[in-house]
Amino acid sequence: MKPFDIFIAHISWGSGGKSRPVLVIMIYVDTILVFPITTQYENKSKTIQAQYFKINEWSLAGLKKPSYIDTGTLLELPISVIDKKQAIGELTISDKKRLLEFLNR
Repeated sequence: MKPFDIFIAHISWGSGGKSRPVLVIMIYVDTILVFPITTQYENKSKTIQAQYFKINEWSLAGLKKPSYIDTGTLLELPISVIDKKQAIGELTISDKKRLLEFLNR
């Protein structure tokens, strides 16, 4: 596992939660920083849409649908919620460069 890899993680909130793709940002000993990945964009507010980074080469990254990285939500998760058997892929070099530019703006 390394930065820019995409995995399935169980994301929980309150009494609920679901498994969803996440982009690995940083790995510590027992925790991991990730951005959630979503396919939901059209019905979001302009403010939220401005925080979403469009993955141009989503299929090459191992995703099944056009997807966005929610850069407004940085999650710190226990590394145990990452299913290492469910590695999806990684961002392409082109999308990595674009994401870094997006984050630096």
